[in-house]
Amino acid sequence: MTVGGRLIVCPTPIGNLEDVTLRVLAALREADIVACEDTRRTRKLLDRYGVSAHLVSYHEHNERERAAELVGRMRDGAVVALVSDAGMPLVSDPGFVLVQSCVAAGLAVEVLPGPSAALSALVASALPADRWRFAGFLPRKRSELVELFSAPDTLVAFESPRRIAASLSALASVDPQRPVVVCRELTKLHEEVVRGTAAEIAVRYEQQPPRGEVALVVGPATEIAVDIAPAVAAVRTLVDAGSKPRVAARVVAELTGTSANALYRELTAPA
Repeated sequence: MTVGGRLIVCPTPIGNLEDVTLRVLAALREADIVACEDTRRTRKLLDRYGVSAHLVSYHEHNERERAAELVGRMRDGAVVALVSDAGMPLVSDPGFVLVQSCVAAGLAVEVLPGPSAALSALVASALPADRWRFAGFLPRKRSELVELFSAPDTLVAFESPRRIAASLSALASVDPQRPVVVCRELTKLHEEVVRGTAAEIAVRYEQQPPRGEVALVVGPATEIAVDIAPAVAAVRTLVDAGSKPRVAARVVAELTGTSANALYRELTAPA
């Protein structure tokens, strides 16, 4: 089946408008429709470079309805450019539903390279980049945080400035010397990269939370310095009382901040 229209995924600057690529500007000029998170924010970028375009809103609250509409337009031959407020669409931003719908409909999807806060933070951190994972926004539950931080790869995540101290305190409680880098306001006037241990940076931001957009980079875990024997004993007590092992591990993990998977592995490990 021949399909005339297509989707072009266009990353936009994460702060400095001069970081937009020539290919992205060309795509925005070519597009019949530009789907964007916030039309006012996208308009500022387009006005800076003299680009005229028909903008429609595409955000988390209207994704499914708008995706169906845009797929219909592309089936009729329209070229749609997708942008988010900053960085690469789909990466902690809307766009997944539209890309998935285009693929299902047999429409071409072209992805242009460009700015990414996650990649910029990873490189700026000077932490190992040969194996790393992106976690999006950090979870709020302590047990989920501790489990996430136990990964053997460098971790890149986004975090609210108001919660950065609490998240790092959770890490510091089990591995206070873990290397941590906080990248704030990347590419902007007040860009700041703060390096230190989990304990040091938790204290720093507990006293004065950072401002602006924050990307957090955490060095890979070796062995988390925590004695989980008491937690494992608590799990065994619950199992002996009739609880299922995974349920017991999850309950104790929630109460102690220990990894549920680690508790389950200890419980089921051969004697």
